[in-house]
Amino acid sequence: VISSLKKIIKDHSIDIVHARSRAPAWPGYRAAQKTNVPFLATYHGIYNANSALKRGYNAVMTKGALTIANSNMTKQHITAEHGLDPARIIVIPRGVDLSLFDPAKIKAKDISMIRKKWGVTANQTVLLLPGRLTKWKGQGVAIEAMAQQKAQNIRLIIMGDAQGRESYVDGLEDIARQHKVVDFCTFAPHSTDMPLMLAASDIVLSTSIEPEAFGRVAVEAQAMGKPIIASAHGGSLETIINGQTGMLTIPNDPSSLAEAIASIISPTHSNLLNYNPSFARDHVIENFSKNTLQVKTLAVYNRLLTATSA
Repeated sequence: VISSLKKIIKDHSIDIVHARSRAPAWPGYRAAQKTNVPFLATYHGIYNANSALKRGYNAVMTKGALTIANSNMTKQHITAEHGLDPARIIVIPRGVDLSLFDPAKIKAKDISMIRKKWGVTANQTVLLLPGRLTKWKGQGVAIEAMAQQKAQNIRLIIMGDAQGRESYVDGLEDIARQHKVVDFCTFAPHSTDMPLMLAASDIVLSTSIEPEAFGRVAVEAQAMGKPIIASAHGGSLETIINGQTGMLTIPNDPSSLAEAIASIISPTHSNLLNYNPSFARDHVIENFSKNTLQVKTLAVYNRLLTATSA
């Protein structure tokens, strides 16, 4: 593999090798070394490292002169885990394609079709919780929060694929039955049309019980002008303006989540969210657009090339 990469680098006059995951990063790093080309990696998440061997494997993402982190949380992790000088870490958040995540491009008939497919009745408020069906995403927390809502005009859509975790899904359904909210919960499969799914919802949830390194759902929801309720840890602390573009709740706390839901759906609630969909979208345009990611990444490339030619 290294020899093949060396040939590609030479044949195509490659200026920089940029790795975005660990497995290809190792041969990419070696090939870059052998061809005297700058190496760069983007550190996307908090990789598991329960042994020195695994920690060494993960460290390839820090072998370049600079490392891109997708959030300040990830930057702090890199510094603590690998002892990397913070000055060598550039934070560039993930970017949303605003040409796709644009509420103006969604048709009302398509929204109606999706809500009907979900079993939403007239005047129901739709809570959408998208993500892998796994415990750390906190679907159980959302179901328990539903049980604390007195009104029956709410429907929770848990959207995602089991990926072999059918027993976990069965457990979620048991929780819903125990709390007598099974009739207000819909399990929907993963969708490749997230802009439409978000447009068909009223409130988006991100209930992870462990910190997310970035949390794409929160940013995509804001881009679509939807209030996001997210656990107050990890990337959500960096992407959500609490009380304006969404609400932050105590992680793994159904009561805190239920309170936030009530704050948004009840016009008389004392903690009513001061929410403006245009402001939420502008927040994403300014800080988390694909264009911003591209501009900042190209600036890092230019910095590497300038340092190499100096």
